[in-house]
Amino acid sequence: MKLDTSPIAAIATAPGRGGIGVVRASGKSLAPLLVALFPGATLAPRHATYLPFRQADGMVIDQGIAIYFKGPHSYTGEDVLELQGHGGPVVLQMLLARVLEAGAGAGLRLAEPGEFTRRAYLNDKLDLAQAEAVADLIDASTEAAARSATQSLSGEFSRTIHALVEQTTGLRMLVEATLDFPEEEIDFLEKSDARGQLAVIIASLEAVFQKAAQGALLREGLNVVLVGQPNVGKSSLLNALAGADVAIVTPVAGTTRDKVSETIQIEGIPLNIIDTAGIRVIDHAVDVVERIGIERTWLEVGKADVIMHLLDAGIGPARADEDIVAAFPEGIPVVRIWNKIDLSGHKASVDAQDDATHVYLSAQEHEGIDLLRAELLRIAGWQQTGESLFLARERHLIALRSARRHLELAAEHAAQSDQSLDLFAEELRLAQLQLSSITGEFSSDDLLGVIFSRFCIGK
Repeated sequence: MKLDTSPIAAIATAPGRGGIGVVRASGKSLAPLLVALFPGATLAPRHATYLPFRQADGMVIDQGIAIYFKGPHSYTGEDVLELQGHGGPVVLQMLLARVLEAGAGAGLRLAEPGEFTRRAYLNDKLDLAQAEAVADLIDASTEAAARSATQSLSGEFSRTIHALVEQTTGLRMLVEATLDFPEEEIDFLEKSDARGQLAVIIASLEAVFQKAAQGALLREGLNVVLVGQPNVGKSSLLNALAGADVAIVTPVAGTTRDKVSETIQIEGIPLNIIDTAGIRVIDHAVDVVERIGIERTWLEVGKADVIMHLLDAGIGPARADEDIVAAFPEGIPVVRIWNKIDLSGHKASVDAQDDATHVYLSAQEHEGIDLLRAELLRIAGWQQTGESLFLARERHLIALRSARRHLELAAEHAAQSDQSLDLFAEELRLAQLQLSSITGEFSSDDLLGVIFSRFCIGK
C-alpha cells in the first residue's frame, strides 16, 4: 500500500469538556509547522515545553505544553507534535484551526479516522493485530477486556501468531525441498517426522484459538433478549440481573412498550440484555404503540445470541407460549426461565432437557439468579482458566479456523505418504497465508480501509 506522507492534524482527545485537551500533528517533516507556530523557539525532541499558543496575529489562544517527537521515534514513525492545552471544545477547535492554517503551505490537512494508527502500522511501529488492540483498549467495556487488549497491544498475540507462522514455514520448506530433489529417494515423512511436526502445529493452533475465542467473548459479549408474554416478570428479571431498577415494573400487563437495554458483567463478560415488549396475539384490542413494540421484539430476537424465554412457574405454559417458541429462529440457544417460584412452590434449579435448558427462579426474591448467570456463561462457552487471553476479533477467529482447516487437510495428504507431497505443501502455504493475515503481513488494502475507518479521529 502506498503511504500518503502529507502531514495531518486532529484533536486527539474525546469530545466534550476536560482539564486537558490535545491537538496532534504528524508528518514526514514538521519543521515548517514548528517555525510557523513558534517563531524563535526551539523545541527539543521528547521534552515538554511550556509556552503560549498564538494565532497568526499574535493573539494568545491558550497557554500549554508542546512536545515534539522526531521520527522515527514517535507513535506514527513520522515527526509528531502534540499540543496540550485546556480541554474546552472551543479552545481546541481554535487551536486545531491555527495548526491547519500554519501548516497549509506544507499541505497539512485534517486526519481521517484512525489515520495516526494506520501510519504507525504502515511505518512498522505496530503490526495489524496491535493496531486493532489500540481501538479495543479504548472501547473496552470491562476490566478483563482492557487487560486482554493491553496484552495484545504489547505484542503477545502477534508473537504467538509469528511462532505458528515460523513452525508452518519450516515444515513447508522441508516438504518443498523434498519436491525439488526427488532423486534423493528419501522417505521424507518418516525421516523428518513431518507428521509429528504437523501434529504439534495443529495442537498449538488449537490452544491459540481457544484463548482467542475466550478473548472475543470479552470484546463482543453476548446479546441476550428477554421474551415472553406480558406480566411474566421480564422487567423484574432485567432489574435483578442488572442490580438496579432500570426497567419499570408494575402489575399492569404491557408496561414495557419498547426495548430497554442494559449491559452487565458476569465474570468480566459483557452481556447486553434487552428487555422487550410482552408478546401476545396482535388483534384489534392491542393499541398501535404496543403493536409496534411487539414488532420490535421480534426484530431483536432475530439478532440475539441467546433467547431467554420467560414463563410463569405457577401457571405453566399456555398456547401463546407454544406459538412464541414456534416463531423462534433456528440455531439460537434458548433458556426457558420459569419465574415466580416464590409463588409456585418450586425450588431454584437448572434442568437440562432436549428442547432447552430450564431454569427455575424468582426475579422478585433474587432466588436462582446465580444459577441463571452460570447457565449464560456455559452457553457462551466461557471457561475461567486464569490464563491471559487475546482480545481477538471475528476476523482473527475466521483466519484461525481457516488455517486449522488447511492444516487438517495437510494431515490427510500426509497420511498418503509421499504420494501427495505437492498437495501437502500447498495446504501448508494456505495455512501460512491465513495466519499471516492476522498480523498484517498479508492483508488487502480493502481490509485495512475497513479496520482503520472504525477508529476515532485523532487516533
